[in-house]
Amino acid sequence: MGEVDAAFIQDPPHRPKLSTIQAEGIPIIDLSPITNHRVSDPSAIEGLVKEIGSACNEWGFFQVTNHGVPLTLRQNIEKASKLFFAQSAEEKRKVSRNESSPAGYYDTEHTKNVRDWKEVFDFLAKEPTFIPVTSDEHDDRVNQWTNQSPEYPLNFRVVTQEYIQEMEKLSFKILELIALSLGLEAKRFEEFFIKDQTSFIRLNHYPPCPYPDLALGVGRHKDPGALTILAQDEVGGLEVRRKADQEWIRVKPTPDAYIINIGDTVQVWSNDAYESVDHRVVVNSEKERFSIPFFFFPAHDTEVKPLEELINEQNPSKYRPYKWGKFLVHRGNSNFKKQNEENIQIYHYKIA
Repeated sequence: MGEVDAAFIQDPPHRPKLSTIQAEGIPIIDLSPITNHRVSDPSAIEGLVKEIGSACNEWGFFQVTNHGVPLTLRQNIEKASKLFFAQSAEEKRKVSRNESSPAGYYDTEHTKNVRDWKEVFDFLAKEPTFIPVTSDEHDDRVNQWTNQSPEYPLNFRVVTQEYIQEMEKLSFKILELIALSLGLEAKRFEEFFIKDQTSFIRLNHYPPCPYPDLALGVGRHKDPGALTILAQDEVGGLEVRRKADQEWIRVKPTPDAYIINIGDTVQVWSNDAYESVDHRVVVNSEKERFSIPFFFFPAHDTEVKPLEELINEQNPSKYRPYKWGKFLVHRGNSNFKKQNEENIQIYHYKIA
């Protein structure tokens, strides 16, 4: 990617500091009370629910260990990702995404209207994935999105699909714990995903950047969906904005753990009991970095609004309902090219 052109340069207030605060305190949560099926201990599960609730409340981010995802599947997809990105630009562009088919390869994503220092490959969890044609609420037309698969590595599609199945299982487990922590039925969120969903996995490659003080791998943002489950390599680079003091905190990689963050959709469902948090990715001048986030998104026709069980006279609904698919299409329009206005956010639906 050579010299940094102006499209990558962050405005001064958003440029990364090269001296970082290493995260002490982002909770590391052991999921063995729900993944070790030989032992079922109600008090351990209760303790786990409390830990998840505290993490969602205080950080919006946590790491999980003993999560039940076979290590071999993670190693397989990490290897496939490295093999894919090691190819020539010409080979990678054979499976480029475009505005009508957003799954595939691209290296021109913008976050907050600044280009990200990375290249990615997106793969849908469900094929086809149903998405509205436009963000116009009166337009009922629906597109069917499908996946592209590169010719190399040969087993790319199989490896990715196997890994996605494990990500879905883990997502449902974590959503159950979040539901219980809010005083809801364990399977309260399932209806928004079980028939259909718009989830996808992303393979990220961040090449070394000669100007890590000017550019970001991904600019500051909040995730729009329900959950994100991130596998990051040993290089690290994820930074989270700490709620207590708004400082950017580097998340130290924990071997074989996953980093979980709640997205805007959970914030709305919880009526602001839990908050989606700003995060970003800093780049490294010497080392390339790889990461694999799984974005757990509901079905396109889901109406996102605070759950009835969590609103009352003392705590009225803080958001107007919106259709998830329409919201997603509206946001997607700004990922390809610089826009003159800010991307749509959940606060646009906030009741004053």
